[in-house]
Amino acid sequence: MRCVAIQDGNLTIVERETPDPGPLDVVVAVRTAGINNADLMQREGRYPAPEGWPADVPGMEMAGVVSAVGNRVHEPLLGRRVCAIVGGGAQASHCLVPSEHLLFVPDHVGWDEAGGFAEAFTTAHDALVTQAQLRTGERVLISGAAGGVGIAAVQIARALGAHVIAVTRTSEHFAALATFGANETVTIEQVADLERVDVVLELVGAAHLTLAQRLLMPFARVVVIGVGGGGSKLELDLLALMGTRSTLTGSTLRSRSRQEKGEVADRVNHTLVPRWRTRELTVPVAQTFNLDEASDAYDYFARPGKFGKVILRVDE
Repeated sequence: MRCVAIQDGNLTIVERETPDPGPLDVVVAVRTAGINNADLMQREGRYPAPEGWPADVPGMEMAGVVSAVGNRVHEPLLGRRVCAIVGGGAQASHCLVPSEHLLFVPDHVGWDEAGGFAEAFTTAHDALVTQAQLRTGERVLISGAAGGVGIAAVQIARALGAHVIAVTRTSEHFAALATFGANETVTIEQVADLERVDVVLELVGAAHLTLAQRLLMPFARVVVIGVGGGGSKLELDLLALMGTRSTLTGSTLRSRSRQEKGEVADRVNHTLVPRWRTRELTVPVAQTFNLDEASDAYDYFARPGKFGKVILRVDE
């Protein structure tokens, strides 16, 4: 198989053995793979792949067609259109995936969009629904709202009937975020002037949360799932946190166990994929690149100002 490989901090295209599925695994012939901030961190040596996943082949999400199944996989998966989050190795022509981690791609969805669904929507759903327990009518503040996870979170919060406040670096994408369900759109500099909120979904880090911590309603929930370019350290007002009886949690998906990831995928298949099928949810794509252009794709991803996902296309 062909794959992207990290060699001394650089990306190259190499040939590797196509993986064979374990008893409960499948192999997916990859059509597209999304690029995420974790890939850039892995290239820099700051975010190694979990044990058991390729150490030098990046990629946490992909979409394609199941081309091989393990001998204990009883569900008819061969030939199915799927996408998934994986521990690594997604930026390749073939990818090994635990069968219980698969999400099923609707027939109308193109491969570019499918390649960017799994990571963004799974991460946003886990943070907003499972951890923050966002409810109808609540006010939710979403930082980094122009990125893949941010846009997914805006759509999920809208579907739940929440009042959605989207925060971006500039006003460039305000109109687009409104079409995806944002009730209010502000820049980080305007956050301090907002009314109080019930939930903060933090994707930027200290630059945003330093301001947002002053907006917490009683029993507010803050879920940190990214630090973007906003820094990872801030001064926290513990007295204010105590006074509002708020909670502050953080999370990643990559380090969770196989069983935990399977439970997350099951929730997404039952709650979000039906909405994806009816086009209530969608994945805007900022730019696509061929696999051979991986270095250019990473450079583009690292630049500010894009709206939506950056996707690598793999030749069939």
